[in-house]
Amino acid sequence: MCGIAGIISLNRKLVSADRLKKMTDSIAHRGPDGQAHWVSEEGNAGFGHRRLCIIDLREIAAQPMSYLGRYTIIHNGEIYNYLELRESLIKDGYSFRTESDTEVILASYAKHGASCVSGFDGMFAFAIWDEQEQLLFVARDRLGEKPFYFYKDEKQLIFASEMKALWAAGVEKQVNERMLFNYLTLGYTQNPGNAGETYYNNIYKLPARFIMTYDLKTDFLQRSAYWDIDLKKEQFQGNDEEAISEFHRLFTESVSRRLRSDVPLGTSLSGGLDSSSITAELVRKGQKEKTKSFSATFPGFQKDESAFISKIISRHKIENNITSPNADEFINDFEKLCYHQEEPFQSASIYAQYRVYELAKQNGVTVLLDGQGADEIMAGYHKYFPRYWQELLRTDKKKFKLELQYARNNGVTEAWNWKNRLAASFPINASLFRQNSNSRKQERNPDINKGFIRQFGDSYYEIPAMDQLNSTLYYNTFLNGLEELLRYADRNSMAHAREVRLPFLSHELVTFLFSLPSHFKIRNGYTKWILRKAMENELPAEIAWRKDKTGFEPPQKLWFSHPGIHAQLNASKEKLVDSGVLNPSVMDKKNQPLDAHAADNYDWRYLVAGALL
Repeated sequence: MCGIAGIISLNRKLVSADRLKKMTDSIAHRGPDGQAHWVSEEGNAGFGHRRLCIIDLREIAAQPMSYLGRYTIIHNGEIYNYLELRESLIKDGYSFRTESDTEVILASYAKHGASCVSGFDGMFAFAIWDEQEQLLFVARDRLGEKPFYFYKDEKQLIFASEMKALWAAGVEKQVNERMLFNYLTLGYTQNPGNAGETYYNNIYKLPARFIMTYDLKTDFLQRSAYWDIDLKKEQFQGNDEEAISEFHRLFTESVSRRLRSDVPLGTSLSGGLDSSSITAELVRKGQKEKTKSFSATFPGFQKDESAFISKIISRHKIENNITSPNADEFINDFEKLCYHQEEPFQSASIYAQYRVYELAKQNGVTVLLDGQGADEIMAGYHKYFPRYWQELLRTDKKKFKLELQYARNNGVTEAWNWKNRLAASFPINASLFRQNSNSRKQERNPDINKGFIRQFGDSYYEIPAMDQLNSTLYYNTFLNGLEELLRYADRNSMAHAREVRLPFLSHELVTFLFSLPSHFKIRNGYTKWILRKAMENELPAEIAWRKDKTGFEPPQKLWFSHPGIHAQLNASKEKLVDSGVLNPSVMDKKNQPLDAHAADNYDWRYLVAGALL
């Protein structure tokens, strides 16, 4: 886990160690354990690296790292199956000077070329310079856990782990007004129709599951996907017992691989099903004495999870450390939070996560396992119930009635009416209707300046016609949803130089879960059914079969009564008005505080967008 930066250019003056150092200095928080810079013999390629030591802590494993006198790499992330790959490569005649996963990437690339990424189980963003071919090869992990941003003009290609490194290299910081429009009106922080677009003009991200090559001789840049999920592929045909067994095998293998570390390891513990399952698995693997857990609690708040956290701690007898952020601390840290996030974020939940990783740093734990991703791949949010019901209405009306009743008995309040029935019969028409309806709502937002709408009001609301639950999960996992959450986690963890590992996002586990029919994800009125069944003997029943869903939520609505937040909100609004984004009348509107996950949370968006201008 590190910070990377690079410059490729025929103009040697642009590829300097001094310029690279400015870039890596701006992301020093990502790697406090060391720094290094490298410029090729030709002077047309330069790499910079900030190191966070996780595996093979020796200086010999530092980056930039060269191999065979031809390849040089900078790498951010971890290849979890590096030991298995290393053993195979040694049998094929490759030798190693280090015990690091980074050198395994180099040897794999030397042997397989671009196809090496297909064999990696991990989270990664890396760049390899081939001195012989004068070619840059870049790859990003399948789900988008690790970031990669770049800028290109006629003179240079610049890239880094965070955009602030590009700004340090002289790239202009200019807000992408179309993305700003969609954030203010929809809450979107990414464009589902263009995975490479960012919140800033002329800065792009390499999409998840993509590779990129840049041929310096021809100035040719090419991007392509190397992995995807085929929803039309034949689905799993086994019974419940076989599905649960295979899930448990893949999950436990994923956790085992993510325990490979030469520094202290712990876990985030929210009290929910996902983090509790990881904690239970760590204990089952004999990690109880080595594992510290870290939680955010909010005493007195209706959605505080302290009681559930206590049940896990009581059951498994592990050490738990707690932070309880409040409004004073939030407003004091707000500027730092925005600085590290770089792009807009959805709620104060991101601050709670920020504080959990800070707590891990204070307790000397460098690596944290976390439960992110489970909700998107196993239908963990209650919003997925109507999608499942629509699928059943078309395929099994008897089962549809039973599932609807089960959900109602479990307190699920998601709407089901004639609109849902119509959508079940005409998914394409329903998708078009939603797009048109939301686009009109965006255009008619009374707070947004009409001139700004005319110039930049292109709606990014794009929901494909989805006739199955798996289609919806695919959309949220790969097109709009999960990558946003992964960005929050990366920036929050790296702000404190912590590494976060996500066992539910093993690509083998993800592939298996997408092969499962919908009833393995939602059944008897419960979300994430297969996870609950797999872990029910390892968890208290109150957690394994929890009926409510709390999304790591702080008392955001209450915090908005804080005078400091009022002042910051008004300052943000003023900046947006002065920039011609909001109408002056917005200054006369009474503030409207809402809960963290409430829809149309406009004041929150104004607060963040103005702070990022």
